[in-house]
Amino acid sequence: MAQTKQSGNFDADRSLMRIAMKAPMLEKEHELDLARRWRDDKDNDALAELTQSYLRLVISVAGRFRNYGLPMADLIQEGTVGLMEAAARFEPEREIRFSTYATWWIRSAMLDYILRNWSIVRAGTTAAHKTLFFNLRRVRAKIAGEYDKPMSLDSRQDVADHLGVRLRDVEVMEARLSSADRSLNMMVGEEGDTQWQDFLPCEAPLPDAVVTSQRDSEVRSSLIKEAMNSLTEREVIIISERQLTEESVTLSALGERLGISKERVRQIEAQALTKLRQALTRRVGDPVAAGLTEASAV
Repeated sequence: MAQTKQSGNFDADRSLMRIAMKAPMLEKEHELDLARRWRDDKDNDALAELTQSYLRLVISVAGRFRNYGLPMADLIQEGTVGLMEAAARFEPEREIRFSTYATWWIRSAMLDYILRNWSIVRAGTTAAHKTLFFNLRRVRAKIAGEYDKPMSLDSRQDVADHLGVRLRDVEVMEARLSSADRSLNMMVGEEGDTQWQDFLPCEAPLPDAVVTSQRDSEVRSSLIKEAMNSLTEREVIIISERQLTEESVTLSALGERLGISKERVRQIEAQALTKLRQALTRRVGDPVAAGLTEASAV
């Protein structure tokens, strides 16, 4: 089935190329006339003739990027989108050939497609990364004289200087380009029974740590609740509003609520905290009786 599909795609590509090559070359004046008719009158026949005549240009540019492992048909399709964009933006008054203007849009559309689809992880997120993605192999071969071996530190620095990027960007892109996407479900080794995902570290806490943390939290809450029994009603209100809520109530607001000054609220809070500390110290003096683990007691 896969072979049949590949054969069908190949035949479609060949058919498209034959159609493109049969389209006549346009004279400059006729080309400009077609561009004006499309821009001014939205003449679809003029657009069709203009784009079909330069479909060979799309195929030619696509051929330059076939080594990135993406289907030729997809590159041509993206290039055709760029060609249509060029037709929409072309200004005949500048008296330049449409092919000169369209080449930039065709190439831009293909480069963007390659960056988006070469890997499931975006290869280029900055201008430096894009420059390295499309030029690293060529510059590395020119400087280091090899494609498939890791570069030395001096070679990386030479590449960075040549392309005007950081050494760190060169190191990151070299690592990206030297390895292809790999499924986490692939087996390790030809006859192994272990998948690559089995080597991924789990950052979640261990079950015993979760249970211990939950138990210690419950014990601490119980101790605080018990210690609060040693406070007066006003002290309980102040400690609850100032210490046991996510958004602490201000001293002024509590003072107005209780009919006392904010300085008096601060004094009562300090006294209540001292009483709580003393009550907790007495209770936790026997960790076993308190039900605390060694880690919690510390």
